[in-house]
Amino acid sequence: MSERQQLSRARRLVVKIGSALLTNDGKGLDVESLAGWVDQIAGLIKAGVEVVVVSSGSVAEGMSRLGWKVRPEQLHELQAAAAVGQMGLVQTWEAQLKRHHLHSAQVLLTHDDLSDRKRYLNARSTLRALLDFDVVPIVNENDTVVTDEIRFGDNDTLGALVANLIEADGLIILTDQQGLFDRDPRKHTDARLIDVRQASDTELDAMAAGGAGVLGRGGMQTKVRAARLAARSGAFTIIVGGRLPNVLSRLRQGESLGTLLLPDQGRTAARKQWLASHLKTRGQLMLDEGAVRVLCKGGRSLLPVGVRAVSGSFRRGEMVSCTDEAGREVARGLINYDADEARAIAGRSSDRIAEVLGYISDEEMIHRDNLVIV
Repeated sequence: MSERQQLSRARRLVVKIGSALLTNDGKGLDVESLAGWVDQIAGLIKAGVEVVVVSSGSVAEGMSRLGWKVRPEQLHELQAAAAVGQMGLVQTWEAQLKRHHLHSAQVLLTHDDLSDRKRYLNARSTLRALLDFDVVPIVNENDTVVTDEIRFGDNDTLGALVANLIEADGLIILTDQQGLFDRDPRKHTDARLIDVRQASDTELDAMAAGGAGVLGRGGMQTKVRAARLAARSGAFTIIVGGRLPNVLSRLRQGESLGTLLLPDQGRTAARKQWLASHLKTRGQLMLDEGAVRVLCKGGRSLLPVGVRAVSGSFRRGEMVSCTDEAGREVARGLINYDADEARAIAGRSSDRIAEVLGYISDEEMIHRDNLVIV
């Protein structure tokens, strides 16, 4: 299978659309173009692909609705524009998806949501549930509550973090450029479009060093950075011109458009490596012989019944070490319960979790997708 045919096999994608595209270079929400992307997204979904959209454009749309010609400098004014623009942005996505009998959901995130492990897991559970219900999540940065300066280019990074979050096969960044060139095409007529590279290739940094557009502040640099973040969970990234006719459909068919940036490892290996190199474990679970066996040989999740003792202070979503009864570490992973909850359900069958805690978050103490054997 060629590198370009990976997209034809993808089953879960994140599609990020930039402000310049969505607002027709700042003139207001480009409903006609958005409708075209929705038609293509609907085609992907019909083919069995789960799609999460990361949509920029709330601040630019808010400025248009408020009649502002000049981008304000005051943070509270930018936040107000984001709040106004988000209404139009989501309404338009909802209306266009309804044409295909698809439901949408607004999901507003900050980078803090994805750096705090408990909130990370909550966000992941919500997005996965929405996809299970055949709903198209429309994700945007929660610009109305951010405390640092709003940056239009941040949604490139957000798109990559969402790809990590839902373990997507790939991230497609639709932009106002054809892709990544070996030099700035606005200054060099002989600039060549980069076809395929590894996301880790350090030569990409010099190629992406050109300036950003009027609406975007990060330009290609943030897109290359986003590709490297996406590669952390084994996802490929395609940077491609969003105005190309039927761009998503053509990519799905394996056509060579834009720039494809590949991870160094497959999705499973990349995630396991990330788990294994996590900075610090927060607690320890001592497992019985049967639990050690099914983890190490069966590739199974860790259930509460196999846990004999719990030590340390940790929160849901933090890294814990799993040891055998002799104290030898056999695995580590992201736990689904706080320390006190883990102690309460340790040694019990999963069907008794609700009885003990009054609710059930997950049947597993640690899911196999969040666990690595060491």
